[in-house]
Amino acid sequence: MKINKVTESDSYYDHLEKMSVADLLKNINKEDKTVPFAIEEVLPQIEKLVNAVTKKMQDGGRMFYIGAGTSGRLGVVDASELPPTFGLEHGRVIGLIAGGDKAIRKSVEFAEDDEERGWKDLQTFSISSIDVVIGIAASGTTPYVVGAIKRCRENNILTGAITCNAESPLAKAAELPVEVIVGPEFVTGSTRMKAGTAQKLVLNMISTTVMIQLGRIKGNKMVDMQLTNNKLVKRGTRMLMEALNIDEIKAEALLTKHGSVRKALSSVKK
Repeated sequence: MKINKVTESDSYYDHLEKMSVADLLKNINKEDKTVPFAIEEVLPQIEKLVNAVTKKMQDGGRMFYIGAGTSGRLGVVDASELPPTFGLEHGRVIGLIAGGDKAIRKSVEFAEDDEERGWKDLQTFSISSIDVVIGIAASGTTPYVVGAIKRCRENNILTGAITCNAESPLAKAAELPVEVIVGPEFVTGSTRMKAGTAQKLVLNMISTTVMIQLGRIKGNKMVDMQLTNNKLVKRGTRMLMEALNIDEIKAEALLTKHGSVRKALSSVKK
């Protein structure tokens, strides 16, 4: 069956090389503005996926992202940012990319074309039915991703998907697909642009909402963030100053003693 890949459709613009810099920027920005509206159309799909992921993680399971190229890199980035931002234990959210970690920086030729490799990569983490796997592929046809999701289904592992083509093999393979149809790219087929932006926004929504549901935020503050640099120490100090109505010296001393904003707050409010 032939798949209608809107992600490969001709750009609405032509003769890009003849455009001025101002016109290029204006037109790229014009296209980028359409992405949040495309996401708005699929908020119910995202909600179902978030609820399912939250339940799995509350029960001790892990969330895996699996993708290739830009999609894989976005998953790795989102997964890597959760421990420092929310104090999440390493290994609870894992990003996998076709070709392995070296593919984060440099493309690995034909890595995404191996339909069995994704499942093999997941198996190195002893994946099981308590976990959830989200396949990310703008085209929805990437063999590495589609193959992994199919094998997960066969092994009773909950699956989600983020794709930018309707009725794709990936969406059909996953139990909880999110299909964000952003239309043709400004540069024909360059899915690092609108499709990549859509995937990044959806990943932000999923992981942030799940972390909030897991109690990793207090009010609107990242009280479990890891204090890995001076900027974050200063941020944590300000949080304690505001919450406890104390001066900077006392707040920083309290933060240093307890190692996190949450623990510092708990020590005072006991």
